[in-house]
Amino acid sequence: MKTIHYQPQGVCPAQISFDLDGDVVRNVKFHGGCPGNLKAISKVVEGWTVGQIEEMFRGNTCGMRPTSCVDQLSRAVRAAYEENA
Repeated sequence: MKTIHYQPQGVCPAQISFDLDGDVVRNVKFHGGCPGNLKAISKVVEGWTVGQIEEMFRGNTCGMRPTSCVDQLSRAVRAAYEENA
């Protein structure tokens, strides 16, 4: 299992960290942003695969922004998975 630290772009959190065990994502933490919503997202995705996170969240936007915290999470887990494959 490897701990990843990702710098998201265009969203409030300054960092997203998570553990990657093969293609399974664990211990997601958003550093900054809307704590209630992001803690809930972290609980929801616990044990999901990279593909499941991408399928559910890739392309979601936040207001007028072209991305969102969960879209950035989907990008982070995919990039980490490909880098560690």
